[in-house]
Amino acid sequence: MKLRNSAVRLGLLPAGIAIALTPAFASAQDAAAGTTTLDRLEVTGSRIRQASMETAQPVIALQRADIEKQGFTSVADIVQNLAATGSPAISRADALTSGEEVGGQYVDLRNLGPERTLVLLDGKRMGTSTGGYSDLASIPTSVVERIEVLTDGASAIYGSDAIAGVINIITRKNFDGLEASVYRGQYGQGDGDKETYNFVYGQTGERGSLTFGAEYSSEKPVAAKDRRYSRYGNGQWHPFPNEAEGANGWSAATNKGVLIDPNDDDLWYVKNPGAAGDTLADFHDFGLADYSNPSSEMWLQNKLKRRSVFANGNFDVTENIRATASALYTKRTATSQIAGYPYQSERFDTPMSADSAFNPLGEEAHFIRRTSEMPRQTESEQETFRFSAGLEGSFEFADKYFDWDVGYVYNQNKGVKTGTGDLFTPNVANAVGPSFIKDGVAYCGTEAKVIAGCTPWNPLLGYGEAGIGSLAGNKALQDYLFLPSHDTYTNTTKVLSANLSGSLFTLPAGDLAFAAGYEHREESGEYNPDAMLQSGLSTSLAGAPTKGDYELDEFYLEMNVPILADMAFAKELSLDLAGRYSDYNTFGDTINSKFGLKWKPIDDLLVRATYATGFRAPNISNMYGGVSQTFDSYTDPCDSSFGAAVRNPSVAAACQAAGLGADFRQITSGGALSTGPGTQSYSAFESGSNAELKPETSKTWTAGFVYSPNFVQGLDVSLDWWKIRIDDVIAAESVTSILNQCYVLGIDSACDRFSRGTSGRTNGQVVDVTRTLINGGYQETAGYDLGVKYRLPELAIGNFVIDWKTTYVDYLEYKRDNEAETPIEQSTGWAGNFRVRSNLNVDWSYGNFGVNWGVRYYSGMKEACSYDMDGGPECNMPDFSSSYTLAQPTRQLGSNTFHDVQVRYNAPWDATISLGANNVFNHEGPVMYSQPNSSFSYYGGFDIGRFVYMKYTQRF
Repeated sequence: MKLRNSAVRLGLLPAGIAIALTPAFASAQDAAAGTTTLDRLEVTGSRIRQASMETAQPVIALQRADIEKQGFTSVADIVQNLAATGSPAISRADALTSGEEVGGQYVDLRNLGPERTLVLLDGKRMGTSTGGYSDLASIPTSVVERIEVLTDGASAIYGSDAIAGVINIITRKNFDGLEASVYRGQYGQGDGDKETYNFVYGQTGERGSLTFGAEYSSEKPVAAKDRRYSRYGNGQWHPFPNEAEGANGWSAATNKGVLIDPNDDDLWYVKNPGAAGDTLADFHDFGLADYSNPSSEMWLQNKLKRRSVFANGNFDVTENIRATASALYTKRTATSQIAGYPYQSERFDTPMSADSAFNPLGEEAHFIRRTSEMPRQTESEQETFRFSAGLEGSFEFADKYFDWDVGYVYNQNKGVKTGTGDLFTPNVANAVGPSFIKDGVAYCGTEAKVIAGCTPWNPLLGYGEAGIGSLAGNKALQDYLFLPSHDTYTNTTKVLSANLSGSLFTLPAGDLAFAAGYEHREESGEYNPDAMLQSGLSTSLAGAPTKGDYELDEFYLEMNVPILADMAFAKELSLDLAGRYSDYNTFGDTINSKFGLKWKPIDDLLVRATYATGFRAPNISNMYGGVSQTFDSYTDPCDSSFGAAVRNPSVAAACQAAGLGADFRQITSGGALSTGPGTQSYSAFESGSNAELKPETSKTWTAGFVYSPNFVQGLDVSLDWWKIRIDDVIAAESVTSILNQCYVLGIDSACDRFSRGTSGRTNGQVVDVTRTLINGGYQETAGYDLGVKYRLPELAIGNFVIDWKTTYVDYLEYKRDNEAETPIEQSTGWAGNFRVRSNLNVDWSYGNFGVNWGVRYYSGMKEACSYDMDGGPECNMPDFSSSYTLAQPTRQLGSNTFHDVQVRYNAPWDATISLGANNVFNHEGPVMYSQPNSSFSYYGGFDIGRFVYMKYTQRF
């Protein structure tokens, strides 16, 4: 008996599309008799290998030909373009993000979080960060044969994390020949250049094959100042500070240098340009004209480089046993840039000494200075090494065929995150401490006791202003104040698995098929912040190390039970049943199941439905993460302009009872008064992990149909309803939620979980919050997926294929904790959570020529008003109110549509030449002051300009 080709895994195509499966002879006897058996195939969402590719669960398949018709250069961008995906978890415009995941690209199905989307490579689990994120940027596009996306829960099949769905990247195998490609492109503004070079080489023989390839990809940064919507903090419609609107996204932590009166911290002085600065006569009172624009120093899109090498092969050891192996190495370097640090000496207790040579007051005084000479950069360099090996085969027993495989996967992500542009506070204290000038040279300390190695700093000199003690061009001072940090991390995944599938016995309606298996998995990870950051002596966020590991054993069983076949109104009726037992050495064990129904009343119509339970185990960061600092964006309910106290007298009374005045105002991270809700905190708040966490649990329902009418050949229509509920959600409580529990809901225990400052600039401000990760509340979402694909009959003018996919989200709601009084947050239609996403692709081909036109549609969004709270021109829903927001003046923004086009030519010398443009009409999304998935007033998932590219592929 020869080895069957059942190890080949094909993606699920829409029902009704005819496909050709290469027949494999099951045995010598069959061959002699002239009978053939179709290959049994494994489709994402099931481990049962079968000839039919129609399953009870919905799967989206992107073939390589579809991928090549798009102008994207990363796997993450390709998947992110699907209608079922949510907003990018960490967009490349999200410059202010921090932590281990910075620089990676992650996909979030259903807007439930990337840690709830399982990513597979050739059906086997990808490695993750300690926070459970799988970096799709580590997979080169040249290795991809197709991408299958299961939009259904699948914990019963794959285990933890498969709550929102599964993304399965299938690599190219059994490749013969050589293929090389070049890709070059840039934005219409002349920036953001992208280039990709790759090749794939393979040989296939009678007993095996080997495929090898390499890829290099580079993307240059885009400066925020080069787009009008990101040039200023609040977009082009509010570019500058003014009396009516306030700071407008500019920062009081100015790069001009501010001296704070030691007797009245509301009096700020700024040195007049060119003045000596010896006395206060050389200074003026701080005003709106002295604010600085941080956006002018930031990058809208970060810099990215990827280098990858991959190989896979198989060898028929015997007629019944095949050995397989694959390896992948990727080195990814991502660099982001934000504005120089807004240094406020009061925050770090490093005032300018009364004896500083640059202090005009002659007494100790605090100062503010943004160090724009040294913008902060973060370079994240990660190496991914993945190796898998296994044996697979098939055998016959009792006239039934069985497939088996055993395998091992090793996946390691190892990285270094280097930060520059943050100040080392002990050196700042020396540099602004006592100093003197002798013979035109400044020295730290006194003439009697000079501080060796120290370079004095005059923070009152503005950006670019020359003089003794200036940062401008002063490398010695820059090297003294700004010490780089180096965080390191390592995450390792090891998986040992064994699977068996086949048919147990034959029922009247067909074979009862099954799959069963065992999996042992070990996860370990650590994240080590630089010792300087752990000590808290840097202006960068402090953090403690994360280190931990866990392991588990799992068993699963899946069955496909045929009930009826070839009967009136029951051409096929079958049940899919699956269960998985998971035993963790952390929280214990869990059992999850799945039930699927497939019914074909007629040949043209498939009706399908599923119900599944699932879970997400707490990851290493959840359980063993060190205490870390963040500058949270929150709204203080006691704020007299934007808090709940404005509209709720009981909240106002509670705030005043806590000692806050009726005119209390929340301040920003730069020390200025907030200009809207969701202001970034002035103080850094701490949060930590929880080793006692339980797994999240989920329930998923789907129901739908696929209709492929025989009277319209080539047409497939699918419609699926889905609903996902997650309980015991692992999440950190937000600062806003804790404050609301205290002042809005009147929960006394919540009032003990934070503290307010009692003096200086922090007087009345929230300066400390006690919080940790909890299992609390729930997330729930539901909606519909519509798919229409029509391959028209061949026409004289060419071939047309129309592919339209739409996702409609009925609702997406959250409850952040277990308090009965906490309101439910409705997110659908609000910033970054679209109610409708729709993609339409029309492809035309004629001979060697082809054109692909793509349309990407995003429905409108809402956001809380940041301006004209009484009803200005942008605040077009001033009377909006809901159970969660209460009375909240709101902006309603319109929908957005982006158009992509590609023209291709298949040259006679076996090459393909493609020219294209993504966002060909150079559409801009609206200004969004809530900055969804971004560090700018622009949604982070939208195109940032017209991108024009050329691609050349040569085959040998």
